[in-house]
Amino acid sequence: MPRLREQRAGMRDKIAAGTPDAIARQHALGKRTARERLDLLLDEGSFIEIDMYVRHQAHDSKIGANRPHTDGVVAGSGTVAGRRVFVYAQDFTIFGGSLGVAHASKIHKVMDLAIANGAPLIGLNDSGGARIQEGVMALDGYGGIFRRHVEASGVIPQISIVLGPCAGGAAYSPALTDFTFMVRDISQMYLTGPDVVAAVTGERVSHAELGGADVHGTRSGVASFVHDDVVACMEDVRYLVSLLPSNNLEPPPHGPGRDAAGDPRPLLAEIVPAEPNKPYDMRAVIGELLDDGEFLEVHENWAGNVICALGRLDGWVVGVVGNQPLVYAGVLDIAAAQKAARFVRFCDAFGIPLVTLVDVPGFLPGTEQEYGGAIRHGAKLLYAYCEATVPRVQVIVRKAYGGAYIVMDSRSVGTDLSVAWPTNEIAVMGAEGAVNILYRKDLARSSDPAQLRTELVTEYTAQLMHPHYAAERGLVDDVIDPVQTRAVLAGALAMLRNKRKLGPQRKHGNAPL
Repeated sequence: MPRLREQRAGMRDKIAAGTPDAIARQHALGKRTARERLDLLLDEGSFIEIDMYVRHQAHDSKIGANRPHTDGVVAGSGTVAGRRVFVYAQDFTIFGGSLGVAHASKIHKVMDLAIANGAPLIGLNDSGGARIQEGVMALDGYGGIFRRHVEASGVIPQISIVLGPCAGGAAYSPALTDFTFMVRDISQMYLTGPDVVAAVTGERVSHAELGGADVHGTRSGVASFVHDDVVACMEDVRYLVSLLPSNNLEPPPHGPGRDAAGDPRPLLAEIVPAEPNKPYDMRAVIGELLDDGEFLEVHENWAGNVICALGRLDGWVVGVVGNQPLVYAGVLDIAAAQKAARFVRFCDAFGIPLVTLVDVPGFLPGTEQEYGGAIRHGAKLLYAYCEATVPRVQVIVRKAYGGAYIVMDSRSVGTDLSVAWPTNEIAVMGAEGAVNILYRKDLARSSDPAQLRTELVTEYTAQLMHPHYAAERGLVDDVIDPVQTRAVLAGALAMLRNKRKLGPQRKHGNAPL
């Protein structure tokens, strides 16, 4: 036994150590190894590896004589702040992290274990794609991964971390997960690489310009989070996990209470200007509402006219959706609707209550939006809110005009409670726009149209847009002091904590995808 133990330990150490030359090349690219990355992600000493000895069985191909253990992916389970997660990390030092049959089977196994145990799945992607030497069986391996992602969707949180190339069909794995992290300078994700693009279209583009972290973080919306380095990336992954339940049958992790009911926030009365057209930063409002001013913003640099963030309110995890007046005055457009809809659906799937902060002038007009399908994409957000069964609270901070007011979780689409600040303006459109339509003939005949317009706007506002107009009609439950918003939200969510709502009997709805 001593000899066998020594042989076993020696083999395991050799496998874990990897090939020095390959590791040196990885480091030269500014990239850490798979095991180094797992050390950053998981609690120290918590990793339990599975299938360390696996080797490919492609004896008939050119790689038949080269059969390294692990087959280019390190898989297993560990903990993040003491909570169980299942992980796999592709190892670019072995066959460029390419996916073959054995490689795929290890990922399949760890995904099955994550689903069976109701624990989050975290995948670290660094791969050249399908292993050409193994032909169609490599593609079959990807299909198995994609199917399991779909099976796990809404059951366990799924997180992808792209730390190298993720090309071709492999890119659909992060696309099917709930959150995707990318790191500048080392992450690339695309369906067809620069060489193929050049051959087909004649367009010359670099890897970073085609599918780098900033491209997906600001233009495509594929990346949920973008970081400058791997250490910061892993810290945010760990923070995200701390905000999520392990599965859809468990509540989100609850922290200590913060006496939010007795916590007035005077700054809230100063942050938001009373004038409806003056911009301000909705992030400042969110910071005043959530515990310690801390929150994790999703898609921070994409579709900036709407904010989606996770944080805690009185110790309880909440999802916050808010219009951002600093960007396009907070209008809804195609990208904003897509971003918010996916976030709302995620929160609903995992029992995270929703707080919606409304300051929206409407939908962005123009042919570009209409031709791009603004109606269809806007309907995604409407569908997501209507379908959500978690506790939902709407706060109308300032203006709420037209169809955008309805879409932003209004009472008519099922929000549980709606409160408004005294600065609220809920109407079909702004007073000036309404007056220009309703009284255009009178204005055209007037000898002093500017004076008449001012009088009509004042009259319209007093009659149809005063702070209590919607409350008088039951569309708003209360008009509150902005200073008390944090306390009101804490009380509302406590009241709704045991909410239960069953949907109709059906296989699934037909969302406007």
